[in-house]
Parts: sequence; C-alpha cells; structure tokens
Amino acid sequence: MVIKVLGAGCANCQKVVALAQEVVTELGLEATVEKVTDMQAIMSYGVMSTPGLVIDETVVGSGGIPSKAQMKQLIQSKIG
Repeated sequence: MVIKVLGAGCANCQKVVALAQEVVTELGLEATVEKVTDMQAIMSYGVMSTPGLVIDETVVGSGGIPSKAQMKQLIQSKIG
C-alpha cells in the first residue's frame, strides 16, 4: 500500500503525514507514507485544496485533516 499526502509541506500536511504513519503502525500494515510537494504532481491528481490524501493512486480526501477514526477507516477500506 502506498499512501501519499499532497501539499506544500504546511503544518496541516505534516499532521496528515504523521497521522497516516501512526495509523499504519497501529494496524501493523506494510505501507509507505510519502509526502508529495511538487505542484505539477499534486495537480495531476486533480486536488485543488491541500492537504490531499491518496491511497494506492486513488484520491480519498482533500482540503482538511481527517480524524484518526476517519484515517483508519480510509486505510482499512483499501485493505479490502
């Protein structure tokens, strides 16, 4: 699983990265959490407000910080 956080590196983006890493660790998953700061790459996903959240190349959220429960649900829904 690859989780990407799209954003310029602002405080909210950093919070989403940390939250994603925390949930991945708690769930015991093998996943990579990446920060994507390149604006061309961010725009290629169609995300207009950051932070954006992409799991396995599917945009699952943008423009806010999900709660821990929401993050867990988003990640678990991609596990299957």
